[in-house]
Amino acid sequence: MPMKVAIQPTELEAVLEVRTGRVADDRGFFAETHSVEMWRQAGFEETFVQDNLSKSCRGTLRGMHFQIAPRAMGKLVRCIQGSIFDVAVDLRDGSPTYGCWVGRTLTGDGDVSLWVPVGFAHGFLALEDETLVHYKCTDMHAPETERALHYADPDVGIEWPIEPSIVTQKDADAPSLGDVEARF
Repeated sequence: MPMKVAIQPTELEAVLEVRTGRVADDRGFFAETHSVEMWRQAGFEETFVQDNLSKSCRGTLRGMHFQIAPRAMGKLVRCIQGSIFDVAVDLRDGSPTYGCWVGRTLTGDGDVSLWVPVGFAHGFLALEDETLVHYKCTDMHAPETERALHYADPDVGIEWPIEPSIVTQKDADAPSLGDVEARF
């Protein structure tokens, strides 16, 4: 039984909030989280080539990451256990929302995913222990094209709901918006 998907723009039009159908009964629930045909009918034409899964404890920050050409990637992000504050920052040259961010709280018991297209930095903050995040990517991981934006850059002003307590050195050393290497 195909389930409907609802796709809505966020405050940053290219970043989309995606709601998938869910059927609940006394056993729990069933959700069809991705179907090429279902998504195509909703107007979403991206092709995914890699899936990633991460597990994080409360306070873990992962981001703000992106890949540049020729391996730029979009990500469809879903929390499957626990909760995260998921963020996208517009890095597209000439965009009227360049440097602006949008964030959503995604939870394991929710039916919402966030689509972060090419041209955006992406990151999330785990709000609970044992948080699992699954994301589908439109390109393969390519370390030579990896870049990052500093998660606490005051020129971007992301309002994290809690203070990040676990941050990698790579993320702590990431450049600010004025110095980031992005070619979009």
